[in-house]
Amino acid sequence: KEVIHLTVTASTTMSEPKSFYSSTPFAVGGYMLCSATLLISNKYAVYKVAAPSFILFSQLMGTALVVKAFSSMGKIECDPLEKEKVKKFMPVALIFVATIFANMKSLQYANVETFMVFRFSTPIVVSIADYLFLGRKLPCPRSWACLFALLVGAFAYASTDSSFHVKGYTFCAVWYCIFCLDQIYLKHITNTVKMQSNWGRVFYSNLLASIPLIFTFIQDSDELAALKEISASAAVAVFISVALGVGMSYFAWMARSLLSATSFTVVGNVCKVGTIFINLSLWDKHASPFGIGCLMFCLGAAYFYKQAPLRADAKDSDDAGKDGKPLLPK
Repeated sequence: KEVIHLTVTASTTMSEPKSFYSSTPFAVGGYMLCSATLLISNKYAVYKVAAPSFILFSQLMGTALVVKAFSSMGKIECDPLEKEKVKKFMPVALIFVATIFANMKSLQYANVETFMVFRFSTPIVVSIADYLFLGRKLPCPRSWACLFALLVGAFAYASTDSSFHVKGYTFCAVWYCIFCLDQIYLKHITNTVKMQSNWGRVFYSNLLASIPLIFTFIQDSDELAALKEISASAAVAVFISVALGVGMSYFAWMARSLLSATSFTVVGNVCKVGTIFINLSLWDKHASPFGIGCLMFCLGAAYFYKQAPLRADAKDSDDAGKDGKPLLPK
């Protein structure tokens, strides 16, 4: 059992500042903050510049360049490019870019609440995949009740969407399938591919994922036309999106190394409360009060989900690496 010691003196805390920066609260807090704001930032960037592929490319390549620059200055530790690691991270990059691209296409055709309600039901699928592939037990009765409550809230919300678009729902469904694969496979890679630091995961995933996007937006005449007419305010929106993307990528990989796949998914859902309030203050495309209530119900159900323990026969533990030590990032 892990014992949490609450009787720590102030002097001890001050003398060990690095322990906090590799802790679960720091990882989860940073992930929740970036996740809640990045969704709105992406929506605003796409609104200002109708070039989702270029915005996504800017986020990924920009993140890789920032990491490499700080590594060159000796500020952070980052794994150099190695052939074997590139091979192992290539599927990660493909899943990663597919998930984010489907995300941004969903936001282009559907409002934020429509997209989020799909996400609120993903822990059901991820918890089953946790059992099948990552050595977790199935959820307890209380947790099953919470997961099915997510479905109830989702179905209730579906009838109140303030801007129904069949194309938008189609992209959300595509994103749903890719996202569930992303949650399980990326957690598996975190467990099995040894990296020198968390920044190494950020660098590999973003650099490799950005490459195919070059051929996507340069062949899109509509996106090229939109980029030729980009305004100063639109450029700032893209820059902010890139900055948030750096933080989001770092905290996401860090949280994956410290949480189970299902817990990581649930944390991502809980942080959407902030996204809802930000969205209500910025956009005229939002759900009715009853629809918002359904979303809040979904978040409440996700919050009370209890993580299932590991099975005794677990081979691919999502709590430790091959050597049995916690996968804490650097």
